[in-house]
Amino acid sequence: MSKTIELNKENFTETVGSNKPVLVDYWAEWCGPCKMVAPILEEVASDMSDKLTVGKVDVDENQELAAQLNIMSIPTLVLFKDGEVVDQAIGALSKSQLLSFLEQHL
Repeated sequence: MSKTIELNKENFTETVGSNKPVLVDYWAEWCGPCKMVAPILEEVASDMSDKLTVGKVDVDENQELAAQLNIMSIPTLVLFKDGEVVDQAIGALSKSQLLSFLEQHL
């Protein structure tokens, strides 16, 4: 079962505004690097579920959410705390790179 949450305009604001940090993956079905990152994000979502929520925004289906943050390249990973953007990373990250990115803020 997937540990990541599919985000859309109906649940985005409530999800990223929670008291738990939220890592949002902006991705698309046709994006090769996005497919490489997906299993890593599933692992991190499972391993760190007590500290972090991992959500996914399909930029083709949710263009307005991508436009809010001027997402121009995918995959883009954005970390939110209390509804505010804390940091972002563009491009495919290895698991160790992703964990290092997260450790700076958790």
